[in-house]
Amino acid sequence: MNPYVFQAGNFGLRWYTLFILIGVIIGYVLILFEAKKLNIRTDFVFNAFFWTVIMGFLGARIYYVLFNYNLYKGDFFSIFKIWEGGLAIHGGIIAGFITTLIYCKKYDVKVLRILDIYVPALFLAQALGRWGNFFNGEAHGGPTSLARLQSLRLPKFIIEGMNISGIYYEPTFLYESIACLVGFLIIIIVRRLKYTKIGVPTSLYLIIYGIARFFIENMRTDALKLGGFKVAQIVSIVFFLIGVVILMIISRKSKFEDLYLGVEKKEIKF
Repeated sequence: MNPYVFQAGNFGLRWYTLFILIGVIIGYVLILFEAKKLNIRTDFVFNAFFWTVIMGFLGARIYYVLFNYNLYKGDFFSIFKIWEGGLAIHGGIIAGFITTLIYCKKYDVKVLRILDIYVPALFLAQALGRWGNFFNGEAHGGPTSLARLQSLRLPKFIIEGMNISGIYYEPTFLYESIACLVGFLIIIIVRRLKYTKIGVPTSLYLIIYGIARFFIENMRTDALKLGGFKVAQIVSIVFFLIGVVILMIISRKSKFEDLYLGVEKKEIKF
């Protein structure tokens, strides 16, 4: 599978880069649309999103490099070649959360309110981003057979893309992309329910992605490891538990308290 959309001399645009850019753009449009409905100022949303994305990318790269240090210790400048792959979504999520937390605290905004607006866009961006992994020939599972892939009724181009150096591999990138798309739809629906509380969309994201990634990671052959354990599975368990705790705390509130569809009454001051 050709990882480039096109090449002109020494310059080339990778599918990996293109899908990330598309995910960021679509994500911002979705976030901005939702924020406007909730009476949250555009300038606040843009600034928060900008820094969250920047720090998210840094976190994703640092996380990946730390757990693959042996790949980079002999070539320091290769650390900056993110267009070749090597972004760990868990590192991006953690860094993005910390950035959002700090930014919201600065302007006295409920962090769960902003995270609830973010998470559907994050799910959709992740679903798109996995296709960048497909064109890079990464984030796949173990060896499988042509008959197995054909039994899944996959499009021919996916089956051919899973043929890497003459060996067919399990398309775990596709499984995760579909799981993220399902998560996106679930949260979009839940957010429109009358009595959904602030924090529920965020908790659902953590629970859904935690479960999906835990089982998908078990199939992958390129998992980051720490002491023999797959790091992504450990983090997925933590995400799941945090999501459950948030739901438990929210469930103690009254039926009409902190409703997601309740429009913010005060403007965000700068």
